[in-house]
Amino acid sequence: MRSSIPRVILAWSFVPFAVGSSVHVLALGVSSPLAAPTKLFLMPLLLIPVAVMSRRLAPRAAIALLVSAIALSWLGDAAGAFFGFAPELPTMLLFFGLAHIAYMLLFAIHARLRRLPLWTLIYGAWWVAMLAVLGSHVGALIIAIALYGLVLAGTATLAARCHPLTVWGGILFLLSDSILAFRLFLSEGMPAWTSPAVMATYAAGQALIVAGVLLTLSRARDSQPLAAVAP
Repeated sequence: MRSSIPRVILAWSFVPFAVGSSVHVLALGVSSPLAAPTKLFLMPLLLIPVAVMSRRLAPRAAIALLVSAIALSWLGDAAGAFFGFAPELPTMLLFFGLAHIAYMLLFAIHARLRRLPLWTLIYGAWWVAMLAVLGSHVGALIIAIALYGLVLAGTATLAARCHPLTVWGGILFLLSDSILAFRLFLSEGMPAWTSPAVMATYAAGQALIVAGVLLTLSRARDSQPLAAVAP
């Protein structure tokens, strides 16, 4: 019963993010002016579950990495709004790249639960395929896109060692950026519905990553007293 209570609390703490994400995706789908401002609220709403569960989480370094990843994702979302003086795409790639590095450190050091599955080799194939398809369309950004793709594949790969929710979160995050890449560089062949699809998969991916990490860190906190008295 004790372990089920935090799970219920955790589930309810995601409701504001779920509502905000739904409003944003719907606004994108109908080309509403609400799309831009609602996007800025998504990552702050995702900090609510972290705050709710903070007293049950350990270690603190893991919490710092999780909060950093969410905050850097927020800056990536807001690149156009907050950094209008800089080119939007490189600025967005910079902040999301840093967010992915924070996630990779979190997954590799604090949230891993199993060995790396063999099926994650597909992420290497994804990287090669994306460069092959987009290479002639990205121009001078080819090096930045290649490096960012490595970071994306690395995040999804390391997520595969974590809680199942985090595994699926990494897959959806990669899917979101894949759709976005095609929208940015091959826009003439992309239907309008792919715009809300980018944000739907992004929001779901972020939520699943955070939920899986919170459950893992909470379980690690609960197991510490047992470890302390173990012979």
